[in-house]
Amino acid sequence: DTDRALVLLEEYCKKLRKPEEQQLKRAIRKVMGIFKSSLFQALLGSFKKKATRHGTTSHTSLPAALVCDVLGCPKD
Repeated sequence: DTDRALVLLEEYCKKLRKPEEQQLKRAIRKVMGIFKSSLFQALLGSFKKKATRHGTTSHTSLPAALVCDVLGCPKD
């Protein structure tokens, strides 16, 4: 879910301390702002409704899956 993606992004941002990493940190913070936006939430809700209606829901946690795909996730 979006909350899990935000947690993962926040954890990753905390690791970015070097001066050369600050541009990446700003970009990640922008993505976090997008994930928190009402527009993104509405679009995500619409996508999930369509996917459910068509029986094509393969992963209910799309934002978290995206973050894990890009940043890598710790193994549970």
